[in-house]
Amino acid sequence: MPTSPDSVTHCPPETGPARQRLAPSALNWLGVVPFFLFALLFLILPTATLMIGAFQDANGHFTLGNIAKLFDDSILSAYWISFEVSAASALGGSLIGLLLALAAIQGGLPAWIRPTLMTFSGVASNFAGIPLSFAFLSTLGRMGLVTVLLRNYADFDLYSTGFSILSFIGLTLTYLYFQIPLMVLIVTPAIDGLRAEWREACESLGGSSVAYWWHIALPILWPSILGSTLLLFANAFGAVATAYALTGSSLNIVPILLYAQIRGDVLHDQNLGYALALGMIVVTGLSNAGYIWLRSRAERGRE
Repeated sequence: MPTSPDSVTHCPPETGPARQRLAPSALNWLGVVPFFLFALLFLILPTATLMIGAFQDANGHFTLGNIAKLFDDSILSAYWISFEVSAASALGGSLIGLLLALAAIQGGLPAWIRPTLMTFSGVASNFAGIPLSFAFLSTLGRMGLVTVLLRNYADFDLYSTGFSILSFIGLTLTYLYFQIPLMVLIVTPAIDGLRAEWREACESLGGSSVAYWWHIALPILWPSILGSTLLLFANAFGAVATAYALTGSSLNIVPILLYAQIRGDVLHDQNLGYALALGMIVVTGLSNAGYIWLRSRAERGRE
């Protein structure tokens, strides 16, 4: 039997919020325009410029000479020292930061410890450059506060042991100031993801605390821990202001060598500086890619 036109139910067209969700207006994109503009001006265009400049000579002609110079002994030595400083500060920062986060979250400490630690970590992880260098020179320099106190009240000359704030150890200690808080901020969500029933199940089956951490907690946390260590490595490898303000040219690391090639009067070779920066981008890019992959794996493991 045919259906009359009056009996057909017509769905009203989508209007209001539902229609806006399906077809967002151009005005909704205005909120992200500053982000895209910032990324274009301060990330994409500078990166493209140095990538092109790394394969050009002073006259703008194509050359592989800048890339070949990266394998000179002095430049390889600078990369190796940067690698050592970054690895030492990343491993030390990840270990100490992990222990601090575990103590604040699952250590049974007073409730005010965690918010205080997180607040300090948020501030200290962004404290770098000239202020941080001045703070460490004023604390551990030859006439620094701690150095003078040890000499006057403990009869211990810190610099007689061979220590120097301008050395590999001094720069690593300075980097740890912002590496440790950064690790606390990164690894805290992963520790929060450990469910209480997992420990209860382990204990109900007769497992000890060591067995819980070895067989349950650490296998779940290790992608986050390793990924955070890679992120700390990239963070230290690309730091230039702190190292330059603290050590000047006394420590031959890549960021200082790069600065000397681009801004220096003696070693000025802008295109070689671009090639050095390209090498740093490759190293930090691989580290960040490893962090992203491990973070996604950690998130799948907690589902």
